[in-house]
Amino acid sequence: MVGPVRPQFVLFGSSIVEMSFSHEGWGSMLADLYSRKADIILRGYCGWNSRRAVQILDQVFPKDAAIQPSLVIVYFGGNDSLRPHPSGLGPHVPLHEYVQNMSKIATHLKDLSEKTHIIFLTAPPVNEEQIHEFYSENGDMGRTNEQCREYSDACLELCKEMNIKVVDMWTSIQKNKNWKTTCFLDGIHFTPKASKIILREILKVIKEADWEPSLHFSLLPTEFGEDSPYDTVMPDGKTTLNVCERSDKIIEWLKLYDDDDEN
Repeated sequence: MVGPVRPQFVLFGSSIVEMSFSHEGWGSMLADLYSRKADIILRGYCGWNSRRAVQILDQVFPKDAAIQPSLVIVYFGGNDSLRPHPSGLGPHVPLHEYVQNMSKIATHLKDLSEKTHIIFLTAPPVNEEQIHEFYSENGDMGRTNEQCREYSDACLELCKEMNIKVVDMWTSIQKNKNWKTTCFLDGIHFTPKASKIILREILKVIKEADWEPSLHFSLLPTEFGEDSPYDTVMPDGKTTLNVCERSDKIIEWLKLYDDDDEN
């Protein structure tokens, strides 16, 4: 194990999570903001649904682990929402089972530790026209924005019942002007703009949560952030400056809340 021990944030989900470290994704931006403060651990599985997630919970989140995550961000739902295939194969999971599976995931994570916090991400919207254009050779993929809404609403309701923090991706992305043409690479997966929207919402949840201690990056200590005679020497020739403690990242974070192309 590499030390010193930092808080662990685990991103757990399907392709929206797996791809969050590519294309200037929300996972990579989160890791940048939390550098020297928390370790961002990726557990993303492209194409997966909530049914498969439940099957491997004990492997990804063993209850007897010496160190448990401080935060788990969970996303499943988009693949579950696909129309069922006549063969019975494919990722579709009926809505009632999807809710049950997400409840099982939440219960398992809550049992890990009193200090393990959870944020669910709902199913995001999709651009159906772009999907048909991008995946024309695959035929009808059976993914519609209306079905995504149904699964998003179900996730929101479950989070309300179980007192779980949640980011409503379906609504947040569609608040953005021209979201259909600016937020997707293929009608499903996120452009940097969509990732920025999601990161902003995740940071809002973390900032507003009454967690002790707070997990917001601006309030977490910086590893080895103490002053040192080996830091950059100031013009007076007598003092030093820890350049890594500048407010660049705070400023960048604030820009997420004041983006002219957001509306």
